[in-house]
Amino acid sequence: MSEASPHLHAGVQAGDQPLVQVSDLRVVVRGADGPVTILHGIDFSLHAGRVLCVLGESGSGKSMTMRALMRLVPRSATIEGRVVIDGVDVLTLPERALTDIRGSLVSMIFQEPATALDPTFTIGHQIAETVRAHDGASWADARRRALDLLELVQVPSAARRLQAYPHELSGGLRQRAMIALALSCRPKVLIADEPTTALDATVQIQVLLLLRELQRELGMATLFVTHDVGVACEIADEVAVMYAGRIVEHGTTEEVLGRPGHPYARGLLRSVVTSELVGTRLEPIKGSPPDLSALPPGCSFAPRCGHALERCAVATPGLAPLSPTHLVRCVRSGELEPIPDHAQEVTS
Repeated sequence: MSEASPHLHAGVQAGDQPLVQVSDLRVVVRGADGPVTILHGIDFSLHAGRVLCVLGESGSGKSMTMRALMRLVPRSATIEGRVVIDGVDVLTLPERALTDIRGSLVSMIFQEPATALDPTFTIGHQIAETVRAHDGASWADARRRALDLLELVQVPSAARRLQAYPHELSGGLRQRAMIALALSCRPKVLIADEPTTALDATVQIQVLLLLRELQRELGMATLFVTHDVGVACEIADEVAVMYAGRIVEHGTTEEVLGRPGHPYARGLLRSVVTSELVGTRLEPIKGSPPDLSALPPGCSFAPRCGHALERCAVATPGLAPLSPTHLVRCVRSGELEPIPDHAQEVTS
């Protein structure tokens, strides 16, 4: 059964309709040993002009959630639930209509631009071709738009870069070109799937600042996937923490990263290196993420949780409110002591 998700945040007026509404989203993949459920009833909503950061370890279901929103899942996968973007029910669209909204209504920045960009065409050709496909522009107008986009994402010598192939650009410039491609048809929703993972720290900061600036300037709703708490602090208005195919905590950035209620979210925060931790030992989360084909009964995090009770291994808890905008999937969320001050430094 679908659960309620936070719907009223700072900067959002009561009665405003979310641009993105996801209800009871489930993905099941058929494997050699039988079906495996990858996503277990994901629920969230997002308004225009807001950034929702989806945080979690590798294998938690973050990228699968984003791909399911655009129906870019493997052929062996089945999607259930409801995904409504700007009033369009994505999961009921025929394939031709789906192709029309990809890139125009909703667009995606992939994790590794070196594999997402076509190596046989120049950057300018790929951006112009996308503009022509969705806007029906002439090649001359499309190339002018491609140049404007490269300048928008601050690519130096943009006119010369139009003629460059992906392998001729650095990792940072390829990522900027991918951002330009994603923005080419002015989407209302932007999905960024760990777009800074392969970049060095300096370029990562530049790309993050650029994305935040563009998001504010264009008023897009943005879904940003990461496993980096520091990245979430830089870019997010809201944070959803995922574990084993479920959202285990969702709220404003200040609530989730400043006052986390789920033991997993608290563990992620304690694993962040801050100046207060110099000379001390980090506190890693014990154990490993579960095998999705053989999840433990009850709470999936219970085997790794230092706060688990006997009942945690019996039934999966639902999302319960700590505040009107802060939901936590844990039976002990209101009992846990505040996190140490050094762990909160990352949110400042």
